[in-house]
Amino acid sequence: MRVFNGIDEVEAAVGESLGFSEWLEVTQDRVNLFADATEDHQWIHVDPERAADGPFGAAIAHGYLTLSLLPKLGAEIMRVDGVKMVINYGLNKVRFPEPVRVGASIRAGGEIVSCERTAKGAQVVVKNTIEIKGSDKPACVAETVRVLVS
Repeated sequence: MRVFNGIDEVEAAVGESLGFSEWLEVTQDRVNLFADATEDHQWIHVDPERAADGPFGAAIAHGYLTLSLLPKLGAEIMRVDGVKMVINYGLNKVRFPEPVRVGASIRAGGEIVSCERTAKGAQVVVKNTIEIKGSDKPACVAETVRVLVS
């Protein structure tokens, strides 16, 4: 994990890789819980038998489930100390190039794209790439925007 002490250190790291999180297995139970929470019970997610004969050959995680794991995976990549708080401000761009099949393992890598000073601290953009173990294509590429309050 990359630990920064304050905004100056984050700003100095623009363009640098932050490394990777640990691998996390995406289980059918996790997919089912997400389906219940979002009321998205499409068969490609929650019916493994039917999904085996579908276009992906297995049940797949919701794209938004993959995206929603960024706070957990991102916390293993980067931490900023010396600020009052870090707030999730949103996303600039999100893509899902490859589906995550149930049982696959994923991890996130990150790179600081920008750090712009504001009156209350800084706005930081991090490009996150969620990889699938054994796949050449990423599951998700997303630019997250965080506000560092000093």
